Amino acid sequence: MDCVFCKIITKEIPSEIIYENDKVFAFLDMTPINPGHTLVIPKAHHENLIDTEDDLLCEIILTIKKLAPAIMKGVNAKGYNLGVNSGVVAGQAIFHTHFHIMPRFEGDGHHSWSRKPYKDDEIKEVGDKIKAQL
Repeated sequence: MDCVFCKIITKEIPSEIIYENDKVFAFLDMTPINPGHTLVIPKAHHENLIDTEDDLLCEIILTIKKLAPAIMKGVNAKGYNLGVNSGVVAGQAIFHTHFHIMPRFEGDGHHSWSRKPYKDDEIKEVGDKIKAQL
């Protein structure tokens, strides 16, 4: 398999491993948003969050819950963002499910998403379209 994350898991590609168990692997991002930026991935290859089994996603989230405070203490961060990019248009570059734990610091230059309000009755239309797909 040509997946770079699968090669990191098998140690064909070196990484700074933060945590590992039988299902989950966590390592420092090589091009971090801030120091301590950690990727948390399943050991089994899955293309994206929707493609990943529920029990494995639960294991990943529990791992994130364990790692986030350690990362914040380790780099003296005051908060963190948790990110998942799914699909090319969302910025997913490696098609192996992965979560980003991105430590945040006062004045680090990163900002939240820009927002745009709905127009007139658009919020109801969008809500109805989504609910129809459930």
